[in-house]
Amino acid sequence: MDLINLLLEEFDWEVLILTSLRILLILVLMWGLMLLARLGLRRLEQRLVRRGQGADESLTEASKRAETLIRLLRQGIRIVIWVVALLIILRELGVDIAPILASAGIVGLAVGFGAQNLVRDVIAGFFIILENQVRLGDVAIINGTGGLVEAINFRTLVLRDLSGTVHVFPNGTITTLSNMTREWSGYVFDIGVAYKEDVDTVIGIIREVGEELAADEHFGALIVEPIEVFGLDNFADSAVVIKGRLKTRPIQQWAVGREFRRRLKYAFDARGIEIPFPHRTLYVNDTDREILQALAQAGRTQDR
Repeated sequence: MDLINLLLEEFDWEVLILTSLRILLILVLMWGLMLLARLGLRRLEQRLVRRGQGADESLTEASKRAETLIRLLRQGIRIVIWVVALLIILRELGVDIAPILASAGIVGLAVGFGAQNLVRDVIAGFFIILENQVRLGDVAIINGTGGLVEAINFRTLVLRDLSGTVHVFPNGTITTLSNMTREWSGYVFDIGVAYKEDVDTVIGIIREVGEELAADEHFGALIVEPIEVFGLDNFADSAVVIKGRLKTRPIQQWAVGREFRRRLKYAFDARGIEIPFPHRTLYVNDTDREILQALAQAGRTQDR
């Protein structure tokens, strides 16, 4: 008990209180800087959106590009602010930060040699953002895997596929990147009809359905150009195939395509257009025919 009282008497409570107050003040200032940075980034995002619209970009395209850039800037500013705050707090606690700063260059050099993949990922991510290859909210195919772009970080790019599976790609390992929702999207369709149908009539029905869909109050707003019917594209085993395309707003091609096929099915049924199913025709020679007839006759005799 005497030892505890002695320590309490010798402990400089004034210094402890002042140090605690300074650390608290530093944290408040850092929080204020984060708040100011957030407000500044929000204004910058709005300015980038307006500038993108002025450069003939749609509101959606400009918003996705601005959101991607702002998110990365926010990450970088947050890291810088908290690193500076940590160094200042260490100095207030009496820790000499000069050796830490001096060794930062040596440590950075060692990390550079030992973490070449990390450096490669960061540089690759920088060029992905600089060249505006993909943005948040895009649907992309990366190294053969498709999905919605959920995050673009300094080191990784994150996709979520239709089943909900999250795929994380280090930026340096991305060898192929296909953006399916850049400025506009296309729904390419192959419609197969029976050989007996008149091709020009079928093409006319397809155009009519496309025009009706474009005039729809809901789906018309998602279509950016009139339907394109390229014509007869292929002679398949059981059908002639007519190819065409619908241009839609980004990421809307699947919704528009499903509605287009639904309406086209009803239109074909109403006009009596046959949508064929796979079938085969067998040809037999005289010998095979006699064998089949004998087998059939034997079967009827057995049934009796």
